[in-house]
Amino acid sequence: MAEVVLVHSFRGGTGKSNPTANLATAIASTGKRVAVVDTDIQSPGIHILFGMEQVDPQTTLNQYLWGNCPLEKVAHDVSPDVVKQNGGQVFLVPSSSDAGDITRILQEGYDVRLLKRGFRDLIKALNLDYIFVDTHPGLNEETLLCIAVANTLVVILRPDRQDFQGTAVMVDLAQQLKVPRILMVVNRVMQNSNPEIVRQELQAKYEVPVVGVLPNCDEMMQLASSGLFSLRYPDHSLTEIYQRVATQVMGT
Repeated sequence: MAEVVLVHSFRGGTGKSNPTANLATAIASTGKRVAVVDTDIQSPGIHILFGMEQVDPQTTLNQYLWGNCPLEKVAHDVSPDVVKQNGGQVFLVPSSSDAGDITRILQEGYDVRLLKRGFRDLIKALNLDYIFVDTHPGLNEETLLCIAVANTLVVILRPDRQDFQGTAVMVDLAQQLKVPRILMVVNRVMQNSNPEIVRQELQAKYEVPVVGVLPNCDEMMQLASSGLFSLRYPDHSLTEIYQRVATQVMGT
């Protein structure tokens, strides 16, 4: 049975898409079949990390939500060479960056129940081991449905007091919804911080495992979302952290 991994943050600006893309790729590199679904329909962008500068609006999640096609028909094979060499695959279901499509979604909305059905159909059609869901920040109907069907919730937050209260609300809600596993990743940590102290403090605060403390680094800034960090810098300490977090997500 495939695992649904929801990657979510209470506030915007946490840098959620980079960990999502790199974790999905790390797991696929172990020989797994992984799909990434961009449900951040209001502000999509994870497709850029996979080298898709332009996305045909007719091949996006929006078309599925409007009833125009099955979800697997808008799943793009974006498998990097290293993933293929190890027998894995990465598929991406992007959201449309077209201004008209975004406006239509904002004005008309969509039936969020279609997401649950779509995940099930996508798992079957592509024989998936994992689905990573990259969400829109905050709490709304779409987020609640995704949390309710997730096997694992990965909460991304920054070491910033504005993130703390909202994250506590989100963790509490996930516990009420009986999400089987809740993991936490702290992103954009200052390089002069002690990652173990950061981990211990937040783990004590939220009482959920903190499985990764991701430092700010110049290489990430220079990359500027032009590719997957772990592939561009395979020997970097941040890539090593991504790999350790991926192992935690897989439960191995």
